[in-house]
Amino acid sequence: MIADFARELFQQGLTTTFALAGGDFPGGGQRGVKMKVAMGQFAVSREWQENTAICRGLMQDALAAGADLLVLPEGVLARDIADPDLVLKAAQPLDGPFVSQLLETSKGNALTTMMSVHVPTQDNKAHNVLIALRNGEIIAQYVKLHLYDAFAMQESQRVNPGDAVPPLVEVAGMKVGLMTCYDVRFPELARRLVLDGADVLVLPSAWVKGSLKEMHWELLTSARALENTCYMVAVGECGLRNIGNSLVIDPLGVVIAKAPECAALVFAELDPARIAYARSVLPVLENRRFARPELQSL
Repeated sequence: MIADFARELFQQGLTTTFALAGGDFPGGGQRGVKMKVAMGQFAVSREWQENTAICRGLMQDALAAGADLLVLPEGVLARDIADPDLVLKAAQPLDGPFVSQLLETSKGNALTTMMSVHVPTQDNKAHNVLIALRNGEIIAQYVKLHLYDAFAMQESQRVNPGDAVPPLVEVAGMKVGLMTCYDVRFPELARRLVLDGADVLVLPSAWVKGSLKEMHWELLTSARALENTCYMVAVGECGLRNIGNSLVIDPLGVVIAKAPECAALVFAELDPARIAYARSVLPVLENRRFARPELQSL
């Protein structure tokens, strides 16, 4: 059954896609535990109350569809392309009303929901914090390491970087590594997470439109999945400024689910057997020579 929020999306001409991928490929496990992931793509508005309602609706719809993990975009608290300072003016602590309402929605079930929000700091800036919610609690958080000071943007004017490697979160028997948007351009972080045990990388994003940017998005996310033989779940914001096009990419670089440019709720299955197969035929993690102590100084 599709929940009320999904029906409302349909009435607006938007999409909810049940694109289950898993098992019908070499190395796909016909039996055993798989993770069902949902990508909740939408355009973030300037009103945090409106964004709260959208996030809660997506959580309810993902739960109704049996998802284990829901990934939402970056900076979902509030945004306005005409007012870049809104991320500061609208920033809330993690015990503020925005996150508190989402925690209330998460109670009493096993769905894990991930997104990033802006949290105020003492120097009148903010941290871009990726949070993982489950059953009424924040079970993990990560402060974005790499700030988007590129393509005429300057995230560091308003945001302070983090200084710690992201944690891993276990979901449906698989380990999930946390990254945020611009982090995808730095392969060292993805490799560190996979060496720490990540089977899946998640990437909440607000990927800005521009020359070659859609190509960069698919190329970089596919590369991180392929070079690490892991899954990538990259969820973008849609709307006037951002490209949408959320993706699930498998450990051999195959795009197994993709959202359009508009608001969408897209599902896919992640199969641990596919990871094992990819690593058996493409053992790059074992073959890498920089893993050897004598090459660490190169």
